[in-house]
Amino acid sequence: MKKILLFLLPILLLCTTGCTFLNKESKGDIMTNKRILIAYFSWSGNTKYIAEKIHNTTGGDMFRIETVASYPEDYNETAYGIAKKQHEEGTKPELKDNGDVSGYDVIFVGTPAWWYEMAPAVKTFLTENNFEGKTIVPFITHGGGGKYTIAEDIGKLAKGAKVLKPFVVANRGGSNVQSDIDNWLKDLK
Repeated sequence: MKKILLFLLPILLLCTTGCTFLNKESKGDIMTNKRILIAYFSWSGNTKYIAEKIHNTTGGDMFRIETVASYPEDYNETAYGIAKKQHEEGTKPELKDNGDVSGYDVIFVGTPAWWYEMAPAVKTFLTENNFEGKTIVPFITHGGGGKYTIAEDIGKLAKGAKVLKPFVVANRGGSNVQSDIDNWLKDLK
């Protein structure tokens, strides 16, 4: 019995190591040997949830984009009141920390869709950082309205960056969201 175990143990270790290696290599070319940042703004927790799921696969550092002035807890007051007014006036809220993307190659940028646009805090983050030569990978959560032109708008604000195909999901994306994210990441080039 010991001889069989001694024979099978190296084979099992090789299979496990090989499978792990294959899984890591299948994440997409954009992440191979790259420094990754996952920056996100989340009011309800949905965008944070997706950011954590992306982090499960990519690793890298997490950065929560936070405003100095907190948004109200009531969705209508936030989305239909303050955020809508900020969009209409073109104002960008002050952030607690603008972040620093200089040490990263790939930056995932997460935002909820509010009034057909990215959250105003994400606009501030994008305009306060230098994205020249970086790769941006947007991920967008929404309550049923879709992504609109948010990925394109991110590209306009993050001058000099290459913007890849966004991950777009309603709310938290359901029970298959991790596999949906993994498949999306595999397709990124």
